[in-house]
Amino acid sequence: MTKKRTFSIGRFLVYLVLIIWSITTVYPIIWVFQNSFKAKDKILADSFSLPLGELFTLANYRKAFGNLNILSAYKNSIFISTMVALFVMLLAGMAAYALSRYKFKGSQLLNSLVIAGMMFPVFATIVPVCSMEVSWGIANSNKWFLSMLSVILPQVAGNLSFAMVVLIGYIKGLPIELEEAAYMEGCNAFQIYFKVVLPLAKPSFATVAIFSFLWSYNDLFTQTFFLRTPDMYGITTLLNQLTAKEGTNYGLMASAVTLVVVPVIIVYCFLQKYIVKGMTAGAVKG
Repeated sequence: MTKKRTFSIGRFLVYLVLIIWSITTVYPIIWVFQNSFKAKDKILADSFSLPLGELFTLANYRKAFGNLNILSAYKNSIFISTMVALFVMLLAGMAAYALSRYKFKGSQLLNSLVIAGMMFPVFATIVPVCSMEVSWGIANSNKWFLSMLSVILPQVAGNLSFAMVVLIGYIKGLPIELEEAAYMEGCNAFQIYFKVVLPLAKPSFATVAIFSFLWSYNDLFTQTFFLRTPDMYGITTLLNQLTAKEGTNYGLMASAVTLVVVPVIIVYCFLQKYIVKGMTAGAVKG
């Protein structure tokens, strides 16, 4: 027997608020996308009409690909974001496992420092980070790999606290009996982590990887400091340069924003179930 849903004023108001909120969130993206297919003068005259008939043009995208090295910027951004996600998973995973399962002198202090690390903005640490990387010889380098590394390191450090908090909450909820059984079979700590804990914590690791990737992909502040030549720009840095040069060309800006945002939306649409599953599991366990 299925239970009939009764009409409720409260439920109706909740759904109404959620629908309005979703429209206010989604419509700006749709507005930018449709205006990317209009000429600059058409946007100023009629920015809310659909790009149909005489309004439709691909000139903005042709100019974006012709004047900007977008493919190289995509390559740089994807490389940086992928490396950040991999290193964050590796380092945060092992650190979270140690803090979750081992009690030692200072472990509570380390837990507190991890949480405190989420409170410091990147703006407060950029000067000492920049000084260290200059002394190491990797900041403001003309070599592609060193320039990428100068961005990857601070982004990894900036994502570790969030990743550890999520993973600690999830690992604490895993049955310790499985790890004890593996220990009795002769596994050491690394074998237990990689063969027992890591497979069970896949949803949480997926969440950490996705958020780390997207935050790195959308980062502008760090890239502005360490990526100085056009062939090393990431996609957000390239968009920032475009805004500075073409401040009044709204059609070109809309096309560039679309090229930046669409890949993120596609990634989120395909992986949203892992984000929700990992976040909720890490929130209620432990």
